[in-house]
Amino acid sequence: MIHFEGVSKNYRLRGGARRQVLSNLTLTLPHRNIGVLGRNGAGKSTLLQLIAGILDPDWGRVRRDVRVSWPIGFRGSFHGQLTGLENIRFVARVYGVEEKAVIDSVAAFAEIGPFMNEPVHTYSSGMGARLAFGLSMALKFDTYLVDELLSVGDARFQKKSKAAFNDLLSRSRMIMVSHSVAALREYCDCGLLVSNGTAVLFDRLDDAIEAYNAQNA
Repeated sequence: MIHFEGVSKNYRLRGGARRQVLSNLTLTLPHRNIGVLGRNGAGKSTLLQLIAGILDPDWGRVRRDVRVSWPIGFRGSFHGQLTGLENIRFVARVYGVEEKAVIDSVAAFAEIGPFMNEPVHTYSSGMGARLAFGLSMALKFDTYLVDELLSVGDARFQKKSKAAFNDLLSRSRMIMVSHSVAALREYCDCGLLVSNGTAVLFDRLDDAIEAYNAQNA
């Protein structure tokens, strides 16, 4: 499970004002497939990045009893001056897995060819997302984090990505942010509604969707 213990997160806006995204949130997320809903700017992506450890809370802490991925497709932790290959090697060492197996898996999945040996800052957004998605698929986690990024590449690559992702979910769980109700219903069985600095967990996804729709009526 994933535990939020008195977590608050603020951002500084232009002009010096601060915007509070989460306020003293205490919540336990079960080891289930959770769909995250909320208006634009409500803090959904921030929530995922706090779970992943990419962001630190301003107050409180996030505890994880499971092995959690970074948000799938997220390339913000890649070093732009390093090549794709060098970034893969670095991540493999951090997670203590065999480098060659991870490199071979990512190279076959991402399909970016010689760009593996080019600096990441030269990549298009699509190539960067392919590399990040392939790396996410190459490492094994208990819970995968997904932020609207299952539609990378052309139709053939999307089909391959979806098949790989479905295979992972046969043994793992996910927390998914999406504006697509159809996608949430396909993958998730419970829901988390992020709103006004807090988050409410619903045991049934349809109840979370109903609450979200009522909020936006």
